Amino acid sequence: MTNYGTILASVTDGVGVLSLNRPERLNAVIPEMFYEIIDAVEAFPELGARAILLKAEGRGFCSGLDLQAEGGLPDDLGQLLEDHYNPCIERFMASRLPVVAQVHGACAGIGASLALTSDFVIAGRSSYFLQAFVNIGLVPDGGATWMLPRLIGRARATRMMMLGEKLPADTAEDWGLIYKAVDDEALAEEASALAARLAALPTVSLGLIRKGISATQESSFSQALALERAHQREAGRSADFKEGVQAFLAKRPAKFEGK
Repeated sequence: MTNYGTILASVTDGVGVLSLNRPERLNAVIPEMFYEIIDAVEAFPELGARAILLKAEGRGFCSGLDLQAEGGLPDDLGQLLEDHYNPCIERFMASRLPVVAQVHGACAGIGASLALTSDFVIAGRSSYFLQAFVNIGLVPDGGATWMLPRLIGRARATRMMMLGEKLPADTAEDWGLIYKAVDDEALAEEASALAARLAALPTVSLGLIRKGISATQESSFSQALALERAHQREAGRSADFKEGVQAFLAKRPAKFEGK
């Protein structure tokens, strides 16, 4: 793939691996990183990826915005969100590929938002999630004010965002913020295994499920039924559905090809 400056990206056995790669700054984000993430996510399907594994290099996942970035911060931070943060977060949310986030160490600010757009967040037990914005006089971004109340409820979301305290991985699992907390030494293996498992499943079906989960959070029950009908029609015309039925009838494992 492209030789990026702030991320690493590759495709192996159907898994697109995207790793934040500014370890000297604890993977603090700069605008270039968002451009590169979007480019990699859009390139993955053409390169044969059927799932994405999001992770990071160095001591932690992401410390949030780089407050010491070269050139300083813009006067209009809202424009920074409009031009860089929001397009990247929306692109991740719109991807038809299932996403697994492998979180270690600090997962703060926009880094937490990026991780939480994933379908499955697996975190090492020594890691933590942090909405640190209030500690420097800012407000949560990257969709955090939309995601957190839906994931963990208003009271807990308010606690995270207004008090700016670290949330340990085990608590994050208990609250339903993430899929699973695991021992640090098992993190890489568990995350890779889950990404590989997803890559072997029917890609069209997974993409439609992902899309449906997001869309129906804001829909009526009747609208959800209509969306399911449309998605079922599309899934029913896929080659993977035909293979799944044939495998079921033949009592053999299905071999999905993502078509």
